[in-house]
Amino acid sequence: MTTLRARSVLFAAAAVAGTLLMTACQSDDTAGSTGAGTTTEETVSAQAAAATKQGGVSGTFSGGEVAYLAPGTYTVTAGGKEQQFWIAEDTKIWGSGGVCGDAAGQAATQCTEAQLEKAARAGAVDADVVLKDGIAVTVTERHTGDGGADDSAPSGEDTAGQGGDGVSGTWLGTVSYLAPGKYTVSDLKDTQQQFWIAEDTEIWGVGGMCGDAEGQTATQCTEAELEAAAKAGTLAAEVEITDGIATRITEEG
Repeated sequence: MTTLRARSVLFAAAAVAGTLLMTACQSDDTAGSTGAGTTTEETVSAQAAAATKQGGVSGTFSGGEVAYLAPGTYTVTAGGKEQQFWIAEDTKIWGSGGVCGDAAGQAATQCTEAQLEKAARAGAVDADVVLKDGIAVTVTERHTGDGGADDSAPSGEDTAGQGGDGVSGTWLGTVSYLAPGKYTVSDLKDTQQQFWIAEDTEIWGVGGMCGDAEGQTATQCTEAELEAAAKAGTLAAEVEITDGIATRITEEG
């Protein structure tokens, strides 16, 4: 009887030890699959890839308020409509003093996603956002100062009818490229005025941007054609601006 009891105790102890060992192994496997094995960056990349695969919103949200939602995820609110979007590795982020860069500078500065997140967490960022399939192609901060007025307005320039987002008026001079959707026009006095392109901006060419130099009428051009001509540095045009945004750009013949 004593021998039987001793064997029973040994069998029971072995069974308990085996159960504990299996439990420990399962816990280690679980920790490896949900802990250090998956980083936040990998999760965001996977979510962005899934969003692209499923399809998403494409378009330009001009003068929108960009707010932080979650790692790699933001919203832009323009015209009373809120749109969620993702940041990808190749998203171009341009700052003009709020996200990064110098508010007094004429050119935008390329920022990191960390800088965008920090600025958006502190408060909504006023920016133009171009989306493709739910992912931002460009996020371009608007160049604004106190009261939302454009800091680049030259001294003594005509700002009659100035709105909350920038200057208004008509400028005749050389149009130069600054950043995606962002340009300057310089007159004969070398006074520069910065402006933005919107979806409804009318762009008319007479051979330099597009169209035929020998033609009698101007041809409507794309923003890509404007950008190419402005980068060349030889584009002379009349630029009509309302609240910092070009309503019409007409190439000089």
